[in-house]
Amino acid sequence: MVKHIVLFKLKEHAEGASRTENAQLLKERIEGLRGRIPGLLSLEVGVGFPGNEETYDLALVATLESREALAAYQEHPLHKAVCEQIRPRRLSRAVVDYEVCKE
Repeated sequence: MVKHIVLFKLKEHAEGASRTENAQLLKERIEGLRGRIPGLLSLEVGVGFPGNEETYDLALVATLESREALAAYQEHPLHKAVCEQIRPRRLSRAVVDYEVCKE
């Protein structure tokens, strides 16, 4: 299994909405991928608490079957459509993908 973690820092205002409004909108859009992409085992999205400048606004934690499933997820049309909604609203992002150790 593979964990795919993405953190987003959003613009203060974008696409006619505030950062808070966009965080909620994007959370809903990302959650809409749940159960619709093969190999995507679980998906969790959280809106961060407001805080200092180091705080990210949105976190995505996904579990996928394999590296191949991750690659397919990233190329899936539904995922790409959500990315197109995120791109104009984001200031920055951080990503980490890693293999889940089996115990």
